[in-house]
Amino acid sequence: MDNLIKVDKSVVLQRFHPIGKFSHKGIQGHALIIGGSYGKIGAPCLSAKACLKSGTGLVTAYIPKCGYEIMQTALPEVMVETDDYPTHIRAISTKLKIQAVGLGIGIGQHLETQQAVFHFLKLNKAPLVIDADGINILSENKEWLEFLPSKTILTPHVKELERLIGTWKNEADKMEKVKALSKECDIVMVIKGAPTHIVYQDQVFQNTTGNQSLATAGSGDVLTGMITGLLAQAYDPVDAAVTGVYIHGLTADIALPELGYHAFVASDSIAHLGQAFRTLYE
Repeated sequence: MDNLIKVDKSVVLQRFHPIGKFSHKGIQGHALIIGGSYGKIGAPCLSAKACLKSGTGLVTAYIPKCGYEIMQTALPEVMVETDDYPTHIRAISTKLKIQAVGLGIGIGQHLETQQAVFHFLKLNKAPLVIDADGINILSENKEWLEFLPSKTILTPHVKELERLIGTWKNEADKMEKVKALSKECDIVMVIKGAPTHIVYQDQVFQNTTGNQSLATAGSGDVLTGMITGLLAQAYDPVDAAVTGVYIHGLTADIALPELGYHAFVASDSIAHLGQAFRTLYE
């Protein structure tokens, strides 16, 4: 594949922003995680925690009212704003000054939620990561892609990607369609898989970390939170995607001797983030 860059530690170190000795939460960025619906509040919980554990100074979760006590109990470090509606998001309204947004995790595809996403996208100017049902909503309303800020990051798994670009004949055909969409809409695509690829226009990065442990519920929610957190810390979107995917995979590699492939769950990825980031300081 032309222009393929294998993402290893040296590639990530060129993009990594160490946290300065005199940093404080006010300059480490404020991220907003928007998602959740009845029965799927765990998704924004995972995203918000991963976002915070990636070095972000402040994280606020915007969720439906049914998730308020869950989020406040599970993550005392994360601030919470809620929609007025109990079971799903019907409007996205916040006066916060934020540096990055992660949108779509566990949000569902209710028609009212789709309209809330539409109005949010029209007004939002902050760097943006879109995952899960956020991608599915865009696939149903492709004309909304024009509202995305430059270098918005989309993180589809294979089925979400298919809904977005249609079917493909082979891997080469898939990559050409991904590149075409990236160029047309000026977006960064994180194509989750084994291995994961990050595509921006004609640039293609292939991740080298991770293993089959990551094939578990919530793994993508964690990745979205991590990338959003790096964006909030003023990473260029391509650098945030490359670094986030690498570190996410590394958590599974670090955990492997202890947990093996079967017992690893998404929260274990978060638990090993400290060790993963520490390798970049060594």
